[in-house]
Amino acid sequence: MLRSIGAASAALALACAPQVAEASVIVLDFEGVGDQVSVGEFYNGGTDGAGNSGTNYGVSFSTTSLGIIDQDAGGSGNFANEPSPSTVLFFLSGGAATMNYAAGFGTGFSFFYSSSASLGGTINVYEGLNATGALLASLTLSPNGGTCSGDPSGFPFCTWTNIGVGFSGIARSVDFGGTANQIAFDNITLGSTTAGGGGNAVPEPGTWAMMLLGFGAIGFTLRRRARRGELAQAA
Repeated sequence: MLRSIGAASAALALACAPQVAEASVIVLDFEGVGDQVSVGEFYNGGTDGAGNSGTNYGVSFSTTSLGIIDQDAGGSGNFANEPSPSTVLFFLSGGAATMNYAAGFGTGFSFFYSSSASLGGTINVYEGLNATGALLASLTLSPNGGTCSGDPSGFPFCTWTNIGVGFSGIARSVDFGGTANQIAFDNITLGSTTAGGGGNAVPEPGTWAMMLLGFGAIGFTLRRRARRGELAQAA
């Protein structure tokens, strides 16, 4: 009986795996970007302002978009509880850090953010590069800083909110905005409305369907095995 359940469970896992791990989903956690240097072409086959390079996703950032490393990891950032190990995105000038993705992405995107206690932020998703073209989506980010657990140097940037937005069309740039030096972003996830690296992801409709089919198969196997056991005992 256990072997039958295991076989059905394995079939369920194989059926669901392609639905969960979609190749189009990209997570940018900024690990490897230098402290207070431009992210630049770090995710676009080039380097950040300090010469560091990451995975080439075809994603680039404006010169105002900076990485910053937590003080606990030897950097200058006074934040804590960040979703990724030690590096986040922020900006010191202008009104936003702008992300460009020439190939474009649909479905939606998501991220974590941490702000001061009184200043939130804004997110604008555009059809064109460099925050141009049609505005596909816009978000207002409420302030989430304040008293929370974490290392002492992390106050008030120690609460991270996971937020996402869906939209129609193809986006090619996003403005991560707010007040300079008062908001940070992490685990920017393209192609999913639940940010990677924290919280519980909500399965897409296709995944739910596969899970229900799998659970039904397991239930059928259990009932059949139980019925066979009753017949054998009666005989």
